[in-house]
Amino acid sequence: MDEKNLQDLQRELVRLRTQFKIFYEITQALRTTLKLDEILYIILTAITAHEGLGFNRAALFFIDYNRKKIKGIMGIGHVEPAEAEGIWKFIEQERKDLYDLIEEYHRIKKSPEKPKFFELVQSLEFPLDEKAGLLYETFSEGFLIHLKKENREKFSEDPLYKVFLFEEAVFLPLWAKNQIIGILFVDNFITKKPIQEEELNILNMFASQAALAIENSKLFEDTLFRAHTDSLTNLWNYGYFQYKLDELLDQALRFNKRLSLLMIDIDDFKMYNDEFGHLEGDKALINIASLIKNSCRKRDLVCRYGGEEFAVILPEASQGEAYEIAERIRASVEDNSHLFKRKFTVSIGIASFPEDCQDKYSLVGVADSFLYQAKREGKNRVSFKTS
Repeated sequence: MDEKNLQDLQRELVRLRTQFKIFYEITQALRTTLKLDEILYIILTAITAHEGLGFNRAALFFIDYNRKKIKGIMGIGHVEPAEAEGIWKFIEQERKDLYDLIEEYHRIKKSPEKPKFFELVQSLEFPLDEKAGLLYETFSEGFLIHLKKENREKFSEDPLYKVFLFEEAVFLPLWAKNQIIGILFVDNFITKKPIQEEELNILNMFASQAALAIENSKLFEDTLFRAHTDSLTNLWNYGYFQYKLDELLDQALRFNKRLSLLMIDIDDFKMYNDEFGHLEGDKALINIASLIKNSCRKRDLVCRYGGEEFAVILPEASQGEAYEIAERIRASVEDNSHLFKRKFTVSIGIASFPEDCQDKYSLVGVADSFLYQAKREGKNRVSFKTS
């Protein structure tokens, strides 16, 4: 073997050893969690980190077969070169490795402000048809698409190109159980470094591993969802209510934000059960749960507290906003008597942070006390602390 062949072989061995190390590190990182958002962040960090695959930007899109949409889920990268250079210098000076960068996600998740590219990707949604351009082409073809700089005129009208302005990019379908669950976008927007053939092979292998991790996480979260859901009404259950109230109240304390809580009780529900039977009572609970949920904002957490009692956590809602939502719930139940064997009403108590109390147990206690005040005052009303 001549010296040139020997050097080529040595370079290939170094490359393979580096790839093996990267995949080992990524595999170990993916084993640290089963939470979907954390899995996605690990995948994107592994693609963009210098200690990983080293691309400038990566974005994940999920396929929503029910709504027939392609939805942007998460992205890591930079919108401007100056932003990228500043972050890269910081990473180099701090000697941050793959695990350090993954830890950053916990800070990002808790912060009210997200990185620009992160928010940009989450704002994107395309129809699951030809109007989605390259994303749909990747979905329909089912294999990797590599777009090169010299062919830019072929994709200059693409909807994603108009947002990302890439010169060269790779689109990869994520396959799980013989179905495409998502699409991965990768480019070198800042450095303009050409994407080599060997990098495409790595990306293909990585996409398979990423799809498996996402599918496992979705199965885990589906199991978790069922464990935290009330089987009758499909609302969150008492255990999840306690967990989320802790979390959201902690965020309100840390970021000086408001939070309100509604405690809701169906008036004279036992009499309804006694008169019409438990089957009709269950139907009434399902309908009232639906009316409550439809009267709330998307961000609100509607929970079945127990029996005929419900709780609604209202993030970033003042007492005034909470009252408006509570009144909307009360009126909706009263106005939809056609859903029941007889007219139903609800009584509601409100507690707000920081006006009424500073901790979870006090918040529940105050809301509960106003709920029973509403009962004492004649039912079918909303009660809260007035100045």
